[in-house]
Amino acid sequence: MERDGRAFPGTRGAGLQPRTQEIFEDLGVLGAIRAAGGTYPLMMRWDGATPLGTVDIMERNAPTPDRPYGEMWMLPQWRTVEILHERLEELGGHVEFHTEQTALAQDAHAVTATVRRSDGAEERIRARYLVAADGGSSTVRRGLGHGFTGAVLDAPPMLFGDVMIDGLDPDHWHVWPAAPGGLVSLCRVKGAEPFALLVHFTAPGAQPDVGPDAAPQAVQQLLRHRTGHDLTVREVRWASALRIRAAMADRFRIDRVFLAGDAAHTHSPTGGQGLNTSVQDAYNLGWKLGAVLRHGAAPVLLDSYEAERRPVAADLLTRTTRILGEDRRNTEAGFSRRGGDTHQLDLHYRDSPLTAERRGTSPEGTLHAGDRAPDAPCADRAGQPLRLFDVFRGPHFTLLAFGDAPLPRLPEDAVRVCRIGKPGSDPQTTDLTDTEGHAHRAYADEGLFLVRPDGYVALATHDPADATTYLSEHHADAR
Repeated sequence: MERDGRAFPGTRGAGLQPRTQEIFEDLGVLGAIRAAGGTYPLMMRWDGATPLGTVDIMERNAPTPDRPYGEMWMLPQWRTVEILHERLEELGGHVEFHTEQTALAQDAHAVTATVRRSDGAEERIRARYLVAADGGSSTVRRGLGHGFTGAVLDAPPMLFGDVMIDGLDPDHWHVWPAAPGGLVSLCRVKGAEPFALLVHFTAPGAQPDVGPDAAPQAVQQLLRHRTGHDLTVREVRWASALRIRAAMADRFRIDRVFLAGDAAHTHSPTGGQGLNTSVQDAYNLGWKLGAVLRHGAAPVLLDSYEAERRPVAADLLTRTTRILGEDRRNTEAGFSRRGGDTHQLDLHYRDSPLTAERRGTSPEGTLHAGDRAPDAPCADRAGQPLRLFDVFRGPHFTLLAFGDAPLPRLPEDAVRVCRIGKPGSDPQTTDLTDTEGHAHRAYADEGLFLVRPDGYVALATHDPADATTYLSEHHADAR
């Protein structure tokens, strides 16, 4: 359900981290995402009209067998939302636009939402659960009277927007870190026509006014003054004034209502974490709701959403606040280097109630239950290439077996079981052959690894009975 007639039209969350790209591959949209966007350009630093040379603030890693995506991908948020919407409709889903929630109540059995259509007609919708993804000023969260704890960060007021500009090279990210009045950043976002605009207002008492200050002539005058370039602003697609606040909901679940994305946590946009973390919120909660609503799993499974995602959000607020401070101290470029910790590939759920590590002590640096399940190239029994991510794709669990451990008997509709043979092994005695040894190096030479539908290792063990017990406790179809 969306109150407006379409998704937000602005660029905003334009950086898709490697972990988000993996999720989009699982959802069947990565091809469209990659076709529509591109990599981040080098940053051109300026002192007025004098170029100071380029710098690359992005950590760019070559793809590896276990991590197939090594750098952030650029695509405007509105286009990402369009692609996801198209995929939803392919799968039979539907978004009701021009529909606004006006009231909410819940009881022991369901949630009742009152919604208003574009023609003014109201309807009551009753459902077992509700997911509130309605932004930092969440109507649902406020309506429930739920706490949202945080503070405005020590950063200057900012003007964000999308502007159509003539007179600037579109192949670089242009930054004036020491511009009079504060930093100016202009970057042509791949997959879109406008330049993404960011202007700091550092003078005492200076504040952007998104009314008169966001008119094309006013933005043009501002940019010419700040940059020393003869720029022409043809259009302002959207603009917004921002004072950065870091805040997090006291709880992510209130009985039958779940908070996700900005409704659960808001923070500095630095580091490209917001949209990506919101995608992971939805990915984490989605398979659990499916297990409860479609497969008869116990509703207590849904408690793990807050247990897993709230610590991630707390770490997110700390990380983005740190990056914001590093940006402000970087007077040479105005932005600090975005390292691999922003790629979200090392995020884990080792302390989750859903995680079971049953192998005793695991050596430091090896895969542990709760970690992201790595990819690896393999081959099927016919010798055709098949990646582990191909095996994981879909809403099922996957049991990977390495070595000679006996396999438990598990229902095929809930769990896909794959015995992984070493390089050179007889393909008829295994489900997949680890043709180059990458799977064994990523996982282990011996053991069973149960991978959740969202691509995290739920269980690591040597005992097949552990897999049967785990699934009977957490997934009703496996009983």
